[in-house]
Amino acid sequence: MKGRNFFKKFLKDVWGLISILYVMVLIVVAIFAYQIAPDKTTNANQMHLSIHSKPPGFSVDMLLLEAKNNETADKSFFKGVINNIQEIPIQNFKIRSDGVDIQPYGSPNDFYEFIPASRFQSPFSESIFRAQHLEERTFILGTDKYGRDLLSRLIVGSRISLSIGFVAVFISLLIGVILGALSGFYGGYLDKAIVWLINVFWSIPTLLMVIAITLALGRGFWQVFIAVGLTMWVEVARLVRGQVIGLKEKTFIQAAKTLGYGQLRIIFYHILPLLIPPLIVISAANFAGAILIESGLSFLGIGAQPPIPSWGGMVKDHFRYLLLGKPYLTLLPGLAIMSLVLAFMTLGNSLRDLLDVRN
Repeated sequence: MKGRNFFKKFLKDVWGLISILYVMVLIVVAIFAYQIAPDKTTNANQMHLSIHSKPPGFSVDMLLLEAKNNETADKSFFKGVINNIQEIPIQNFKIRSDGVDIQPYGSPNDFYEFIPASRFQSPFSESIFRAQHLEERTFILGTDKYGRDLLSRLIVGSRISLSIGFVAVFISLLIGVILGALSGFYGGYLDKAIVWLINVFWSIPTLLMVIAITLALGRGFWQVFIAVGLTMWVEVARLVRGQVIGLKEKTFIQAAKTLGYGQLRIIFYHILPLLIPPLIVISAANFAGAILIESGLSFLGIGAQPPIPSWGGMVKDHFRYLLLGKPYLTLLPGLAIMSLVLAFMTLGNSLRDLLDVRN
């Protein structure tokens, strides 16, 4: 009955509903990134330097020097396609009996490069060339400074932001709940030791600690996830400790002790289930915080390493374009970070109001 009332109230919260729908859409996009993204190569890293920094909606003819259905290409649902097809943006071509003269994009009008017919599918003809080796490519959000599809990079980059949030929240809950519960329930010297550890971690600036842990573990994908998670458990531990100290004196806990229940059973079966609502709220806030920290690390160059796409790394690569007349290269990944963080903060506020017993 309570669950039904909760969902009814939640459906009336417009902003909370919009936030959770947005997050769910992004999760689906992240899971099926390589099925949705126009550039299906691993890390959406297909570079075309001749068409770098092109505006949204830019189109160009792309010459493929191997068949589109090349069976030797290594395909993976989660890692994309390891592409062995050479792609050349061209602006003109001339068919010859023994091959094709192509004019690469951006080259002078009188410059043509000859490619022999042996490089194309046999038997060679103009119809086969157009059908199998020529493709009109449209870049919906344009290209970055390396000529990569910006939309594909944003889609694949969503995996980093969502993954860092889930991993960091999981690590923070695992450490924070255990230490906070033990500290609050047993008290004594154990409580003093854990509180001292919490204060030590609390006194160190979060970003500085993440940088130190990242440098100690090495720069990389999983190292950043672990580093961020190890810095976010403090708030969880403080919350759990305070709640447990209050709950362990309640009558139903004293009754459980009288009945002979073990201490660990009381903690995990009678106390921690009551902490789920506040833990949900703080997890939503930690999720948003983890996304911001990862973006900051990527901007500093110690987050996810190239060529792995990261929204923070994309801002770092293109922030100078704010003054060069192409601000969208920085604003688009910046808006992606802002919208995801806003969604989780709004969702956390909505859950806090709905789960508050005083309401």
